[in-house]
Amino acid sequence: MARYIFITGGVVSSLGKGLMAASLAALLQARGYKVRIRKFDPYLNVDPGTMSPYQHGEVYVTDDGAETDLDLGHYERFTGVSARQSDNVTSGRIYRDIIAKERRGDYLGATVQVIPHVTNEIKAFAQADVDGLDFVLCEIGGTVGDIESLPFIEAIRQMRNELGRDQTVFVHVTLVPYIAAAGELKTKPTQHSVKELTALGVQPDILLCRCEHPLPENEQAKIAAFCNVRKEAVIPALDAKSIYAVPLQYHAEGLDYEVLRAFGITPGVAPDLRRWEDILDRQQNPEGEVTIGVVGKYVGLADAYKSLNEALAHGGFANRVKVNINWIDAELFEKGDSDIAAALEPMHAILVPGGFGERGSEGKIAAVRFARERKVPFFGICLGMQMACIEGARNTAGIADASSTEFGPTDEPVVGIITEWMTEEGLQTREAGGDLGGTMRLGAYEARLAGNSHVSGIYGSTVISERHRHRYEVNGAYKEPLEKGGLMFSGMSPDGLLPEIVERPDHPWFIGVQFHPELKSKPFDPHPLFASFIEAAVEQSRLV
Repeated sequence: MARYIFITGGVVSSLGKGLMAASLAALLQARGYKVRIRKFDPYLNVDPGTMSPYQHGEVYVTDDGAETDLDLGHYERFTGVSARQSDNVTSGRIYRDIIAKERRGDYLGATVQVIPHVTNEIKAFAQADVDGLDFVLCEIGGTVGDIESLPFIEAIRQMRNELGRDQTVFVHVTLVPYIAAAGELKTKPTQHSVKELTALGVQPDILLCRCEHPLPENEQAKIAAFCNVRKEAVIPALDAKSIYAVPLQYHAEGLDYEVLRAFGITPGVAPDLRRWEDILDRQQNPEGEVTIGVVGKYVGLADAYKSLNEALAHGGFANRVKVNINWIDAELFEKGDSDIAAALEPMHAILVPGGFGERGSEGKIAAVRFARERKVPFFGICLGMQMACIEGARNTAGIADASSTEFGPTDEPVVGIITEWMTEEGLQTREAGGDLGGTMRLGAYEARLAGNSHVSGIYGSTVISERHRHRYEVNGAYKEPLEKGGLMFSGMSPDGLLPEIVERPDHPWFIGVQFHPELKSKPFDPHPLFASFIEAAVEQSRLV
C-alpha cells in the first residue's frame, strides 16, 4: 500500500515546499522507491488557467491536458514522472464538484458541509490513482493558519487517524529567521507555527527549517523540545546556490533517512546520487558561456517563464556551458531599428516565448526579422512561432498586411482560431477524430516531421508528442506562399492540417514550434530542441 507524506508550510509563504517535495521524492527514487507528488491548492479558482502570470507565474500543462500549478513542473523535472490531472486539485474544483453532486441529488437531501463532504473529497483525491506506488507526497499550498487551507489540514488529520502512523508522515517546512541586529537565529516563529498546526490536530513528525545561517545544535535541540519532535528530525535547510544542489544538501542533512525512520522503515543502502552529482558538476564547472536574448512581455517575472528558464539551463548542461538569459521587453523594439540592433547584437541566440495578447507583438516580429537577416540562431515557441510566420509572410512572402486575428480584424489572417480558416469539411474531419476546433488545445498531441528536416535530425525521429496550450493556429491556407518565401513547414499534425513546426533551411538555426517543449525538459534529460539551440548559440559565440 502507498504511504503518504504530507508537506505543510508555516511562518511565511515562498519557503520552497514544492522544491522540498521534489527533492525528497528524488531522494526516495534514488533509494529505489516509486513515487508521485501531488499539490493541494487552497485558492478558489478551479485551476490556474485563467490566472495572471503576474500573480501566479506560469501555468504548467500535463500530457492529459490539465492546467496546473507551476510546482508540478518542479515535480516532473526532479523525478521524471509525468504529472497527471489527478496530481493537482484546488478548493475551487472540489467545491464545484460537490455542488454538481448536490444539484444532481447525490447527497439524497443531506445538508452539505465542510465535514464530511469537503474533507471526504480531499481524501478521495489524495488516495486516487496510486496503484504501484511506494510513496505519495502531498504538498498543501499556502501557510498554516490560512482560512482557505483549513479543510485540507482537517483532511490530512483524518487520514492519519484512518491509515495510522506507519502509513502517514507529516513534514512541516518553517522559517528560522536571522536577526542581524541581535546576531541571532530566532526559533520563536517556528514554535508558534507548530503550535498553530498542532492546535488543528496535526503534530509534525519532521521539521525542515529554512535558514540563512547554520542552525547550531543547541537551537535544534530547543526547537525539538518546544515542538515535540526528535532532535534528529529537526532538519536544517540552508539556502542553496542552485536548486539542483538541494537534493544532495537535504540528503547530507538526513531528510530522507528521517522520513523513512518515521515510517518505521530501515533505510538500507545509501541512495544512488550520481545523477545529481553529475548535474551539479556540469552547472558549477562550465567550459564556456552563452547569452540568450529572450524577447517577451512578462520580463522581470521569473515565475512566468519558469519551465523555460530551466529548459535553457538544461540545454547548457548538455553542452557544458553556462547560459545567461537577457530578458528583453518586446515593447522596446517598437520604437525603431536602432533599439533592436543595440539590444540584440550582443546576443548569441534569440528566443521568442509563448504568451497571449497583442502587447509587444510588433516588437517580437522585429526580433524575428533581426534573427533571420543577421543569421542569429532563433527559437520561437507557441506565439513565437506565430510571430515567425507573420514576419515571414510580410517580409519574404510579400503579404504586407499579414497579422493574427488575436490582434483584431485583418484581411490577411496568417494566424487565427481554427474555426476562422479551416473549411467545413476539414472541421468535420477533425471533430470526428475528437480534436475540436475553436477551443484551447491543451495537453500532448502528436506531430509528424518531414524526413529531410532539421528538426527530424534533432529529434532522431519523424514522429513526436509534445504539449500544447494555445487557441490560435497558423493558418494552413498560407502554407504555400510562406514556403515559397523560404519558410519550411517541417512538422504537421498527423492529419496534415495543422502546422506544428516551421524552420528556415537557409539559416544556421531557425525553428518555430507551436507547442511548449520546455514543459518536458529535465536536468538529467535535456529536451533535444534546447540542447541543439544552445549548441547553435555556442557556435554563434565563436563567430562574434
